[in-house]
Amino acid sequence: MTTAATTTSSKRPPRRRRPPVTPGRDEAGGPDTTRRSASPGLAPLVALSLGYFLVMLDVTVVNVALPDIRASLDAGPSALQWIVDGYSTVFAALLLFGGGVTDRFGHRRVFLLGLGLFSGASVFCGLAGSAGLLIAGRLGQGAGAALLVPASLALLQATFPDRAARTRAIAVWGAVASVAFGAGPAVGGILVAGSDWRAVFWLNLPVGGLAVLLTLRHLPPSKARPGARRADPVGQVLAVLGLVAVTGGLNEAGTRGWTSPLVLSAFSVSAVSLVAFVLTARALEARAAGGRGRRVPLLRPSMFRSRSFTSATVIGMLISLGYYGMLFLATLYFRQERHLGVLGTGMALLPSVCMGLVAAPLFNRWAPRTGPYAPMAAGLVLGAAGFACWLSAGPGTPYAVLLFALIATGLGQTMTALAATAAVVETTAASDTGVATAVFNVARQVGSAVGVALFGTFTATAHHFVSGLHLSAGIAAAAFAVGALLALRVGPAGPPRAGLAS
Repeated sequence: MTTAATTTSSKRPPRRRRPPVTPGRDEAGGPDTTRRSASPGLAPLVALSLGYFLVMLDVTVVNVALPDIRASLDAGPSALQWIVDGYSTVFAALLLFGGGVTDRFGHRRVFLLGLGLFSGASVFCGLAGSAGLLIAGRLGQGAGAALLVPASLALLQATFPDRAARTRAIAVWGAVASVAFGAGPAVGGILVAGSDWRAVFWLNLPVGGLAVLLTLRHLPPSKARPGARRADPVGQVLAVLGLVAVTGGLNEAGTRGWTSPLVLSAFSVSAVSLVAFVLTARALEARAAGGRGRRVPLLRPSMFRSRSFTSATVIGMLISLGYYGMLFLATLYFRQERHLGVLGTGMALLPSVCMGLVAAPLFNRWAPRTGPYAPMAAGLVLGAAGFACWLSAGPGTPYAVLLFALIATGLGQTMTALAATAAVVETTAASDTGVATAVFNVARQVGSAVGVALFGTFTATAHHFVSGLHLSAGIAAAAFAVGALLALRVGPAGPPRAGLAS
């Protein structure tokens, strides 16, 4: 018996030792996809942040090159205005379309398409030999940005599924955008001084190329979902027409006046188009819900039944109206009332526009413990207090007195924008992320256009510039205060929710 047992055991194959698992690899030596899913690393975030960096940099980097562009291309005042505003107009108008395309054809594919379109349009701008061609290139940049932003946020949500990790990623993503926006005038000034105005567009090529390389290497391809959002051509045309008309009317109101026939016609076209867009969307959604229609609207009106989504969207519009409208006036204040040069004005505004470097780590430590609404409310209250301090501004007010106003408004705006972005991403189903973030960014773009046009009109028609500045500061403070009440009404966010919930 013992011999038999011994013989049998001697024929068993020897036990193989398991090879050691190296970091980043599985037991078979292949990629450790579980580890990568749990900890995406820094490279995907850098790729997404670089895309948004390009979008925000080109909002302000062109401004300082305008005198050189005017002399080089013999551009008139209207052409110069559209070189600046045409970009943001198309960006706002096509964001909803970009969100729908993102949700249907795959986030990474649309992100790369946006990078390619933006970079190609930058080449077109750099080679432009006339003001008309430069405006066309700027419109192309706006179209690329409209694809980049919703795809970037959708990829961020998919790449960082953990709530705490996603909050940290949004903080970095938003901080990069804030730095890009604030650094635009300085970067543009350095490039124009060292070369010429075309250099502000050539800068986009290496940044865009690096973003494409990192995206291809570190962001997995996302599957297209052709049946998820069938085309709604009528809604897309109405949305583009309505948003182009309203932003174009706001752009022209600053120079032509609010009662100009062109401005009033633009607002009329916008109102008719947007009302028709809402009615069309409601009809398509009702048919789809009843199983009678195959098309899904570009934007489902039922998304606004979510109190958190609607509040975050309205807050995004309010903070852009107040902050960017007052930033426009602050620039004029330091140039006209304090007689500072371009570099001096940029340095004076630096404490405000670079507050993303402070807001991002602060939000990163705060929001994972409380949710986005506590830092959102705090940022809005801080911003309202900062705008109230502008009521004391005059031609001889010491800069030290205005320093708190600059820091408080910059920090409050950036903190609120990060929190509102996180709230939209958290309360949106994965299938609607592209459209939901597009709606949020449309609201911010429209708020910015309204703020600049409205506050600019106040100062242009006031007896003295400072009087218009004080009226605008009061409205900005009120906008932030209303936003704080909305944030407090929604209350702190609980655990992450799937889909849009009220």
